[in-house]
Amino acid sequence: MLELPPISLYIHYPWCVKKCPYCDFNSHDGEIQSGYIKALLKDLDNDLQYLQNRYIHSIFIGGGTPSLMSINDAKELFNGLKMRLPISKDIEITLEVNPGTFEIEKFANFREVGINRLSIGVQSFNNDQLKFLGRIHSGEEAVNAIYEAKKVGFDNINIDLMYGLKNQNIQESKEDLLKAINLSPSHISFYQLTLEPNTLFAKFPPRLPNDEHIWEMGDKGAGLLQSQGFNQYEVSAYSNRPSHHNINYWEFGDYLGIGAGAHGKITDMNSKNIFRTLKPKSPNDYLKKFQKNVEKSTIKNIENVTFEFMLNGLRLKQGINTNLFESRTGKSIEIIGPQIDEAINLGLLTKKDRQIKPSKKGFNFLNNLQEIFL
Repeated sequence: MLELPPISLYIHYPWCVKKCPYCDFNSHDGEIQSGYIKALLKDLDNDLQYLQNRYIHSIFIGGGTPSLMSINDAKELFNGLKMRLPISKDIEITLEVNPGTFEIEKFANFREVGINRLSIGVQSFNNDQLKFLGRIHSGEEAVNAIYEAKKVGFDNINIDLMYGLKNQNIQESKEDLLKAINLSPSHISFYQLTLEPNTLFAKFPPRLPNDEHIWEMGDKGAGLLQSQGFNQYEVSAYSNRPSHHNINYWEFGDYLGIGAGAHGKITDMNSKNIFRTLKPKSPNDYLKKFQKNVEKSTIKNIENVTFEFMLNGLRLKQGINTNLFESRTGKSIEIIGPQIDEAINLGLLTKKDRQIKPSKKGFNFLNNLQEIFL
């Protein structure tokens, strides 16, 4: 039976200093346009109907580079959020940070407005690799950013780190990871560089290590993280303090999405439909439509809800419970019984009682496992 899941809020801040050649997110370099915070709040006003009497579970501010936001804009945003939303005292509120754009004073001010978790886009501590990736910070600046964040009281910090970089060998990848571990963050996102469509790297592909070496980097990196107390709970996420926001995504929870190009996912208990909301991608179009508070969210029903659930849930190391499947999709688990049996027979999935989770083989070949449910 369909039940109302927890709900989070995603806020998109589309501007950055420089577009990275690997980035396929909705990010735009150039001058930050005025009026964006007011447009965000009007956008949120239109989506408040989707709360359906729920508290906001978590907030994530992504981009772009949201740490470019001025403190006055941050105060305006959070004052507006507090006026509109039921927010619990223990809510997780994450801000994405670029080490090349932070100011020490800003960290303290961001904490004062209510942000209690930082996700720092380090990607590498190696200056040559940072140059290759088009990053505007140095390895030293990344280390300093993490120290300064801790100094002003942030104790929940994620470090983003890539592997499979240009001419990178396994030892270099390990050194990068050890530097991150030695900084004692609460969370590390360790993921492979991929050449996404419509990026500069896709148009002019760099020479990357071969697939065997990349796989070994990921495998040895995962082992190193586990040995240092960072437990893998999702494909690229390691922590003994998992992100509430990430977990809500992977468990097919709901989320409001506001900002240029933002997506939301909503369960409507009145119509028993599950749908996505979509916002205009261009910051110019977004500002024109939302500054006057006349734009409504574009709605797109999720047609293959069982696949969407499995696509997300199978990314979790512990897998999913069949009760969760039924409450989040409104479908009986029996509807995907043949696919579950096929995946088990192929050695990609295990099932014990009502818990379904990827085997080690299934986790290593996740795309093959997910495709079975398509």
